[in-house]
Formats: sequence, C-alpha cells, structure tokens
Amino acid sequence: MPDVLGYARISTSDQDLEVQRRRLREEAGAIRIFEDVISGKSFDRPGLAELLDYSRAGDVVCVVRLNRLGRSLKELLETVDGFKARGLAFRSLEERLDTASAAGELVFHVFGAIAHFERRLIVERTRDGLSAARARGKRPGRPPLDPDKLASALTLIQAGLRPAQAAKQLGLGRSTLYRELASLRAQAPSTPTLDPAELHPVPLTAPPEDR
Repeated sequence: MPDVLGYARISTSDQDLEVQRRRLREEAGAIRIFEDVISGKSFDRPGLAELLDYSRAGDVVCVVRLNRLGRSLKELLETVDGFKARGLAFRSLEERLDTASAAGELVFHVFGAIAHFERRLIVERTRDGLSAARARGKRPGRPPLDPDKLASALTLIQAGLRPAQAAKQLGLGRSTLYRELASLRAQAPSTPTLDPAELHPVPLTAPPEDR
C-alpha cells in the first residue's frame, strides 16, 4: 500500500499549522507530515525537500490546498511534474484533486494548457505594446540622459566631487551616471575614471555630505 505523506506550510510563525496537520491526518490519513514556515516568496523549502528524500515511488503527496505548494500556477505545475518524475501521486483536499485518478490527471493537463496560454498572452501583449509605442514614435527602453546634465556631472566630477555626490546634486540616478561614465570612458579614455569604491560602495553609515 502506498503511504500518504502530508505537506503543510504557513508564511509566518504567527500562523498555526495545527488545522492543516489535523486535516492531513484525519481526512488524508497521512502517516507523516512535513512542514515549512516560510514565505511563498522563497521557493527554497527544506520541509518539502525532506519529504522528497523520505518518499518512495508510489507514495502520495497530500496538501490541504493547492496554494500550500506553489506561489503560481507555473510553480505548482513544475512541482507536481517533479512528483510525477519520482513516481509520486499528488492530492489536494480542498480542491478534491488526485493525480492518481484519470480525472485528476486531466485537470492538471488543463492547468498546463492554461499556464501555456497565459505565457503566450503575455508575449503577445508585450509585442503589441512595443509595436504601439513605435507607432506613436516612442522608443522602448530607458530614456536617453540629458546631454547638458551629463556635461554638468562631468564638470562636477572633474572639480573633485564624487560621482554619487554629482548625481545627487543634479537629480540623476547614481547607477545611470555610472553607466554613462563607463560608456564614455570606453569611447574616450580621458573621461574621469570611476573609483572602484564608488562602483560598489558598502559604507556602514552615509558620509556627512550625502545625508
């Protein structure tokens, strides 16, 4: 007989796993429950990894709800595909899905088709948006830096100001100024050299002049 392995997840320690534990034991008959207390923003879940290490082909992975397993339809499908590659079935109590049944397998095929459709829509909308922008005479991407501001920044840097200070003085993004200076440096070696400390600043506190 295959074993049912429960998986429960909550996002913060303020939440309670007990409801999921009870349903997995009583409704699914889980012999063991693996848990994670971690935000869905991170997909590195040690409890799920431990479950996979413990499982054997033929076992059933069970959750209370689908959102306990993935942050998106894409991640859910990838995770369930991983189960399938290991010979594991998957069951969700709330949605009454079971990949061990023909109906459950069909539902996940439909989910996969929907995810593919969504990806196609995103690509098409992006393409249409770029075409519409070009038709209006707009160039997609970063707007070009005002040449006068760049010239003023070079003047300030040559006068002794650090690039970060010059960028702040002129209302420029620091990374934008670094990028433009590096580009100019490649074209004209006489362009002020960037201090490596400026490129990767890691001060514990901001210097007085930057506050």
